Formats: sequence, C-alpha cells, structure tokens
Amino acid sequence: MLEIKFIRENKDIVAAAIKNRSRTMDLDALFSIHDKKKDFLQRLEEINKQRNIAAQERDIARGTELKKEAEAMEEERLRIDKEFMALMIKVPNIISPDTPVGADDKENKVIRQCGEKPVFSFKPKDHLELGTALGIIDTETAAKVAGSRFSYLKGDLVLLQFALIQFCLKALTDKDILEGIAKEAGLAVPVTPFIPVLPPMLVKPAVQNRMARFMTPEEHYMFPNDDLMLIGSAEHTIGPMHMDSILPESELPIRYVGYSSAFRREAGAHGKDTKGILRQHQFDKLEMETFCLPENSIQEQDFLVAIQEYILRSLGLAYQVVIVCTGDMGFPDYRQIDIETWMPGQDRYRETHSSDLTASFQSRRLNTRVKRADGKTEFVHMNDATVIALGRTLIAIIENFQQADGSIKIPEALVKYMGKESIK
Repeated sequence: MLEIKFIRENKDIVAAAIKNRSRTMDLDALFSIHDKKKDFLQRLEEINKQRNIAAQERDIARGTELKKEAEAMEEERLRIDKEFMALMIKVPNIISPDTPVGADDKENKVIRQCGEKPVFSFKPKDHLELGTALGIIDTETAAKVAGSRFSYLKGDLVLLQFALIQFCLKALTDKDILEGIAKEAGLAVPVTPFIPVLPPMLVKPAVQNRMARFMTPEEHYMFPNDDLMLIGSAEHTIGPMHMDSILPESELPIRYVGYSSAFRREAGAHGKDTKGILRQHQFDKLEMETFCLPENSIQEQDFLVAIQEYILRSLGLAYQVVIVCTGDMGFPDYRQIDIETWMPGQDRYRETHSSDLTASFQSRRLNTRVKRADGKTEFVHMNDATVIALGRTLIAIIENFQQADGSIKIPEALVKYMGKESIK
C-alpha cells in the first residue's frame, strides 16, 4: 500500500502507474474521502475535549448529550474509514523507472539470452509424449481421480524432482556458492544464506489481503466455513511471517527459501496449455522471500535473479531474462523480472521464473518495519522470487535432454543426487 501523503504529493506519478497498468481509479475521490476522514477526526477530538470539560464541571446533562453525539459520529467515522480503505487498497504500486510501458506480455522486453539451444538429429518430442512412453507422467489416471489439470508423477521423475530440490537448497544455504553468484553478477550485497522453511499451505484471507496478492474464489480454492484458503505460492505464507513486527537493522537482510505445493483454479486459462503438466491446478515450487533495507532492494532483486540464472546455467538450460511491462506486472510490484526457459517440444521460451520487488508496498500493509541504528523506524523492502517451479523445470529437462531412443539424460549437476545418468 502506498501512503496517502505520498499519493497526494506525487499524484501524477501514481496516476501514471494506474493508467499504465490499465486500471481505473479516481484519485480525487480518494482525496475527498480522506479530507472528510480528517475532518471527522478533528470534530471528534473537539467533542471529547468538551466532554472532559463537562466532566470536570460535573455537568451531567451536557456530558450525556456530548456522549450521544460522539457515539453517533464514531459510527459515521467507521463508515468513512471503511470507504477510505476500500479506495486505498485499489491503488497499485508505483513503477520503477526501467519498467517498460506496455499493455500485455507481448510488450515485455528481453534483457539478455543465455545458453545454447540443443540441436537434435531427430524431431524432438514434447514432455507429455516422452513422459507417457517412459511411464513417468500419467495425466489420464489423474483426470479420472481428480479431474483435468492434475497429474501423477512417477518413478524416476519423482526422484528427479527431489534431486532438483536438493541441488537448489544446497546452493541457497551455502555461503561460498552465494558469494560466487554475487561476485559473478558484480553485486555488492550482504551474502547471508537462506533459511529453509516449510510453510503452511493454508492462509487466512485477511492475511492474504495484507499481502496484496488478491486471490478471488474464481482464481483460488476457498474454504469460507474455516476462514481459510489454499496458497498459490509459498510467498503467501512466508511474506507475513514478520507482520506487525519491528526488525533490528543488524538482522537484515533476512532471506527465506520455502518449499510447498501451490494451488490455482486457472479459471482464466480455459483451453490454454491443457496438455501435459505445464499449467496445473496443483504444482510444487521453491520460492525465495527476502526482507532488506530500502536502499538495498534493487540489488537484492538483481541478486535473486542471479541465483535463478545460476541454477539454469548449472542445469545446462538455455533461457532469456525479461523485464515485465506495466500491463503484465503484478499489482503490488514495483519492478518485475521474469525468466523464460527454452522448451524444444514447444519450440519457444516459456516462463519458468519470476522475481518481484514490491519495495515497501507489502510491508506497509503487513506493518513490517526495521529499527535503524539511530532509533528511527521505517518499512522494510520485500522481494519474492521463484527458485524453481518444479513442473515447468521438469518439462524443460525432459525436452532439452531427450535422446533419440526416447530416454532422458540427467543434467550433470543432478547426477550425484539421482545416482544415475539417465531415465530409460
């Protein structure tokens, strides 16, 4: 959430962010209700002063009259507060200077391409054909048991998934590896290892709302009788870990890596990517969530992207880094970087990673602050980023490392975790 004072003083910047995100918002209506809110607070304060005077003078009749007036005004103030907050939560984050203006993902900008696409002596197959033939992907049985967009992963593909998890957790918890990543990227960031977390996979809607990741019943699985909903990413329950807290400056940055299943209805993806395991109702992810000082947040995001690139390079996968345009980025994001990995079975790059810098937008809603050495407090900056979206990464490995005989070669970095060099 932006601060109302900031919105007033930077109306043009906020209005541009609203317009460039293809949203509509009447800022003048917001300012009007804010003025009304301030006026009511002043009037209530004056009435309470008069009540104190009446109490001192033992004017019971006047005190009773003022009390009734204050109670009536308090009810109106609460109504105005709700109206004010209803407008405030619709104001999106402002946008970083390097974010391109665009309507949708077609106007995202490629920053760089890395790695070499594989060259095959045969026509490459897609992951579902390969996985079905090897008996490691079964979507037909899953459809009978749970419906469409579910799957069974079996045998060596399950072992490959856990090999990926072990490889990534090793990288994120090893200070030497992280120092090497930062050095190669030319980043002067504090190198502290990530703390592994297994977070809850259910979250209270009120807490999710404070995260500014709006998840409607059409998008996600809701349980109103329990006041709970299934998360769409580990960040949804890792991000609030420090809500209503003040963190010492000396403890930042705090970095978490969380593993969880994620659940999405994919209601808006009807008929899109229905084949295989690319777009599922249930999938697994490793997610990074960090809390840092405001002056370090851009470099912190660049560090998270550098980690993502290190993982893809280590796996021998070709990819491109993309800066996301205004019309495609998330509501709370100040700057969003995606990585798209080459998938031969589809003959194109597909999104596998995202990195979102929300600055103080989420921390203000969560009331997560840092206490500086001089005693002053301010809101921390927050970043979240994919370590690895397991389903999509498995697709990339299957398709990029397929062999002429239908087997799948294991990336060298994962062989020690798999205990074998191929899936046959």
